[in-house]
Amino acid sequence: MANKSILSDLQIKHTRILNGINGVGKLLKSVGMDPFKLDADKILAKAARQAGHSGPFPGQVEEGLRRTIESITKEGNPSPFGALAIKKLFENTVYGRLKIEQVLAANPEIEKKEIKQPVFIVGMPRTGTTILHAILNEDPRFRSPLAWECLRPYPVPRPETYYHNEQIKEIEKNFEQLFKLVPDFNKKHYMAADTPQECIGINAFDFNSFQTPVLFSMPSYIEWFNNKADKLKTMRFHKRFLQYLQSGGVKADHWLLKTPVHMIRLPELFEVYPDAKIIITHRHPFKIVPSIASLISSIRSLYSNHEDPKKTAFEQAEIWSDYFNRFLDSLNTLNKNDQITHVKFDDFVTDQIEIIKNIYRQFGWDLPNKTLVRFKTFLDENPKDKNGVHIYNLEDFGLTKEYIEEKFSNYIDFINKI
Repeated sequence: MANKSILSDLQIKHTRILNGINGVGKLLKSVGMDPFKLDADKILAKAARQAGHSGPFPGQVEEGLRRTIESITKEGNPSPFGALAIKKLFENTVYGRLKIEQVLAANPEIEKKEIKQPVFIVGMPRTGTTILHAILNEDPRFRSPLAWECLRPYPVPRPETYYHNEQIKEIEKNFEQLFKLVPDFNKKHYMAADTPQECIGINAFDFNSFQTPVLFSMPSYIEWFNNKADKLKTMRFHKRFLQYLQSGGVKADHWLLKTPVHMIRLPELFEVYPDAKIIITHRHPFKIVPSIASLISSIRSLYSNHEDPKKTAFEQAEIWSDYFNRFLDSLNTLNKNDQITHVKFDDFVTDQIEIIKNIYRQFGWDLPNKTLVRFKTFLDENPKDKNGVHIYNLEDFGLTKEYIEEKFSNYIDFINKI
């Protein structure tokens, strides 16, 4: 039987101001007014007007946005605050995509610049991908897209203003307002303007991303995202986005990128980046499922009127077992094993530096002592559980070991052999 107190701890605490926003929204809706309504036509029109854009929208922007909003409206049960926040995010995302396309169209030489041997950290969620990404980002040879670059990519980042510009100030201000409104949000889900961003923040510009399903339950959108959306088109934009970012002069030898969702687009990733290096992290699904369920359920409790942690746990088990099976099929047909290395979470936790040394040896990268010192300093300054310990078990979510063993049988067999 699930422990209700444990599941209740997942909920992000709502302040009076947040409750006030939601209360006003519900009251207005009850009398036939809905200022927080998500309207794709209005979002597209506003972004186009602000960007000075006319004509069709690029890529999958329009279709993806419409599918996203339809799914949120019908299935996501958005709170007034959730609708207001996501509306603003969508307006900024469409605007950002349009400005990127304008810059690329006016400067065709940008897309002629190569992206050589990018490094992708891929693996199940909650398997150490984030900390590994942060550690490797300390190596000067790598450049990761930062949160502010993905939220406010225009104008293009430049060396002289990379650490101090209006875009960073705006994102810092937005985050500060969010943390005041919801004080414990950053404890549950750490966010900062200058931290490395996942590729879901890049692919969000094509509205073909796992970003919004983290905020809301969206089964119909997930069905489109998994089986119908054009993964290759989105990965081609992914490359164009990197070319855009580096066009301002902020460069490194290699891009360092990360998202678990690349598990289902490995063929498209290698088609766009044939010389890519892939680091895949692994952990037993007994640990993965309750951990990802606790994180997503916690975030959804801020944006949705009702969040059911048990439903979220079963949803995530279905999604990630399917994603690994797709990944395994791709792995068996791509013949890219020399470009892929595997890391077990337990080994990484035991000795991060030794595992990183193994990665560098496998890929033939040199590891100067000064870089090693940077890694060790970062680990000293960011100890395990720095932001608190959150422990959740399968049983807390109504799951059983037998269910997980059956659902993830292929994954368990795989990690037992590596």
